[in-house]
Amino acid sequence: MIYTSSESEKHAILEVAHGMVAVARTAPKACGIDNIETFIVDGEDKDKLSAEMRKLTEETGVVHFGRDGSNVDASECVVFIGVANKPVGLQNCALCGFEDCGTMAKAGGRCALNIDDLGIATGAAVAFAADHRIDNRIMYTAGKAALRLGWFSKSVTIGWGIPLSALGKSPYFDRK
Repeated sequence: MIYTSSESEKHAILEVAHGMVAVARTAPKACGIDNIETFIVDGEDKDKLSAEMRKLTEETGVVHFGRDGSNVDASECVVFIGVANKPVGLQNCALCGFEDCGTMAKAGGRCALNIDDLGIATGAAVAFAADHRIDNRIMYTAGKAALRLGWFSKSVTIGWGIPLSALGKSPYFDRK
């Protein structure tokens, strides 16, 4: 059997995407509490994502939603990593800016340790992709679109998308 370059690249990208999900899952978490959620989209769902990103440009006037939507179109798939807003409950933490977790929750704040966990999981995932020479870019714009599409569970309040590509030139470089 002969595998074309595009078939091999697609296979490699999807393998890396699955590895990124595993890496995000095993990344260190505050107090060992796992509030991270991950998934991968490609095909028609990826098309729905880029359409939602363009819709956000129309609604908000923020052009980089559409620009990033074009980057998603040029990508094989998108890995998503989000975090549920479930306070860790450390005594005397107050890193969120509130006196305690209860006060933070009542005010609609976000647990700083959850956000730290999201950053660590995402950093580990993109490092895995980079180690495998797969081009990637962390996009809050894709995360916002996925949240609007209802792809994350209701407890997830922050999510990021990471499109993956293996083209002759990274679509995430020289962006306009």
